[in-house]
Amino acid sequence: MMHLSRLILNPRSRQVQRELADVYEMHRTICRAFPEDAFHDNTPSGVLFRLEVSSQSGAIVLLVQSALMPDWSFLRVPGKDYLLSPHRLSPVVDNPAVKVVNLQVRAGQRLAFRLRSNPTRRLKENKRRVGLLQEEQQLAWLTRKLDAAGADLLAARISGKSKLRGGLFSRPAGGQYMSFLAVQFDGVLLVRDADRLKNAVEAGIGSAKSFGFGLLSLAPLRG
Repeated sequence: MMHLSRLILNPRSRQVQRELADVYEMHRTICRAFPEDAFHDNTPSGVLFRLEVSSQSGAIVLLVQSALMPDWSFLRVPGKDYLLSPHRLSPVVDNPAVKVVNLQVRAGQRLAFRLRSNPTRRLKENKRRVGLLQEEQQLAWLTRKLDAAGADLLAARISGKSKLRGGLFSRPAGGQYMSFLAVQFDGVLLVRDADRLKNAVEAGIGSAKSFGFGLLSLAPLRG
């Protein structure tokens, strides 16, 4: 069982603007919704998130998947403008909204998926991760990851390629932000091993999960 939260962010909020410029700051805000003992080595257990822009309204939507029920009350205190007010949404909806998800998949099923990922490879000489820039490399990466997750890639579309930054770290010459290649995949997969796929959904796909990558969303095919 998992919990899926949907938060519609206020683009005029200075905090939101800061977090859009440094996704690790958004990670830190999300962490406040969970007990401290849910964290190990600064990584929240079972917590994944993804930023999206609604194609219909243009709203900034933050999706958060977690094993534990989150408590977003700290974002709803008077004077806090992080979330877009429900009365400014059309139609009026709860913001934030949280639902329980009991993922049901079966071998042989075809599902639509969405994944915002950080496709990389590790260099042999220094073990450093570098982004895969070519689309054929990115699709090969996705095929390998889904295969390891018990699924076959049937179709995929690449969109939203960009560079994200986050997590200021120290260098001799001064502070510097880490940079991450962001790629969104939308497509269709075939379930081979339902248990492995469910485990992959819960654990996330790929690297840099604390920076908004790895949340694999599944849905029935339309039509």
